[in-house]
Amino acid sequence: MPHPRAIGTRALITGASSGIGAEFARQLAADGLDLVLVARNGERLDALAAQLRDEHDINVEVLVADLLTTAGAKAAEARVGASVNRIDVLVNNAGFGVKRDFDESSVDDELNMLSILVAVPLRLSHAALAHMLPEGRGTIINIASVAGFTPRGTYSAAKAWLLSFSRWANVAYKHRGVRVTAVAPGFVRTEFHARLSTEAHVGAPDGAPAPVAELERRVPDVLWLRAPDVVRAALIDTGRGRAVSIPSLRYKVIVAGARLVPDALAERVARMGR
Repeated sequence: MPHPRAIGTRALITGASSGIGAEFARQLAADGLDLVLVARNGERLDALAAQLRDEHDINVEVLVADLLTTAGAKAAEARVGASVNRIDVLVNNAGFGVKRDFDESSVDDELNMLSILVAVPLRLSHAALAHMLPEGRGTIINIASVAGFTPRGTYSAAKAWLLSFSRWANVAYKHRGVRVTAVAPGFVRTEFHARLSTEAHVGAPDGAPAPVAELERRVPDVLWLRAPDVVRAALIDTGRGRAVSIPSLRYKVIVAGARLVPDALAERVARMGR
């Protein structure tokens, strides 16, 4: 029996092996949804799928796919658009960041990030709408960031695209039964910053502080969010049909302030991290 909070019956989640993606899987499973979990790490996906099947008696599919490859992206797109066991909730969560400044990073790294943060959500959302709109129901959740409200390089620019796309799509399709919500969290305690920092620490002098530890030191505790709280707030806002969900009052205040200060000041403050 679906949970009263349930926003659908079957969800596909990209980047589901850890962090916010895995937390979406846990909470949607608790709400009674069947799941399709997508990520590169098959071992992690299998372990999470087995746990959720046992705890919630739901159907969980595992799709091991590298969304940076044409084959991986097309496999996810095909599953989103499949006519059997249809997806009525899509969570575009997969992502990564490039730590180096734009002029210091490789163009290939920048394009890969753009592909994961923009091209893949666009492709999967398009596939989802192809059957959600005729059926008159569906939900698309795009994981953006408060960085999308600040001038902070190409990562922020990509997240700003997700925010703008979601706001437009929610207006365009809500009256046809499809809700689109962008979730814009701030700092969340997940593996994201650890992966981002690995690249930045290559070649650092011996004894240099680990980037994650340095980030923990520079960012006040009050700015760190927990993944369960972020997902809980996101699902509530999605259920209410909101185009943008900014988890926590403190980040709502920060976003409001970022819109008022000069770009140069906002950029300096944003340099604390992603």
